Amino acid sequence: MRIIGITGGVASGKSTVARLLEQLGAGVLDADRAGHEALQLPQVEAAARRRWGEAVFGPDGRIDRTRLARVVFAPGPEGQRERLYLEQLTHPEIARSLRWQAESMAAAGTEVAVLDAPLLLEAGWEELCEKTVFVEAPREARTARALAREWNEEDFAAREGAQESLQRKRENADVIIDNSGSPERTQAQVERFWASLVR
Repeated sequence: MRIIGITGGVASGKSTVARLLEQLGAGVLDADRAGHEALQLPQVEAAARRRWGEAVFGPDGRIDRTRLARVVFAPGPEGQRERLYLEQLTHPEIARSLRWQAESMAAAGTEVAVLDAPLLLEAGWEELCEKTVFVEAPREARTARALAREWNEEDFAAREGAQESLQRKRENADVIIDNSGSPERTQAQVERFWASLVR
C-alpha cells in the first residue's frame, strides 16, 4: 500500500485535502484520532497525572485536551519541555495505532492511504510515506480559520511555533496544493494529483 503524507501550516486545510482524497478512494490514517486515543490509555493518563496532577483532567476524569494544551503550548522553554515530555509519552502509542490502521487497510485491499498528521516531519513519520503533499494557504486565511475554531491569536502562534517551519515542510514536499482559493480550485488540484497516483 502506498502512503501519502500531508503537511502544511496550522489551519491550512490538511484535513480538507485528506477528505477529498478519501472521496476519490484513498484510506485515511488519522494521527489526530490516534492522538485522542493515546490520551485515554491508562498508562498515559497515569503518567500525565504524575507529571501535571489534576490540572489537565476534566470533570469526567479523562485528560482534557484544552487544559493540556495550556500546559504544553505555554510560552518559553517551560512549555517546550512539557511538550517534549508529552510527545515522548504519546508518539510511540500513536505510531503503533498508525501501523495497525495501515496494516488493516492493506489487508482489506486499500491501494493508497493518506497520513494526515500535523507533526508528520517532527515525529519522523514521513519515512512511512512514498510522497508528501504540502497544503499551502496564506497566514491571514489560516488565522481566520483558526479563530473560527474558537482559538485566539496566542493559540495559533503557539501551535505554529511548536511545529517545523513552513519553509522546511514546503521544501520536503513532493507536491504542493494551493488551498488559498475556492473549494473547487482545491478539489481540481487534488483530482490531478490523484490521477497521477492511480494512472
